[in-house]
Amino acid sequence: MENSIQRTFADDGTATVIVQGEIDFSNADELADSVREVVADKSPTTVRIDLRRASFIDSTGLGALIEGYQAATEAQTGFVVVNPTPSFRRVLMVTGLCDFFGLSEPEESAEQTQATGA
Repeated sequence: MENSIQRTFADDGTATVIVQGEIDFSNADELADSVREVVADKSPTTVRIDLRRASFIDSTGLGALIEGYQAATEAQTGFVVVNPTPSFRRVLMVTGLCDFFGLSEPEESAEQTQATGA
């Protein structure tokens, strides 16, 4: 079985944790541990959590993201969530975590605002 959580490192000092599939009780600890390990081992300037390939998140998954944020903050490392699917963005908006994780308004909303003249 392919690992659902992978890590990459860029030359600019950024670490990216890529999540595939579901983030739930079965792998939430793995996600939080991955962020803690990347912060401790690589001292990145920023940790990016890439949710492009993630399909589901439950409360333990949200807890893992918060744990990752706390680990990064304690190490004075930036932490952002990137590429959330619309359903992920909705969960993060409803829970009030969009701003917490550095998510701005989706580009579609900006385009829709321009199209409607609002």
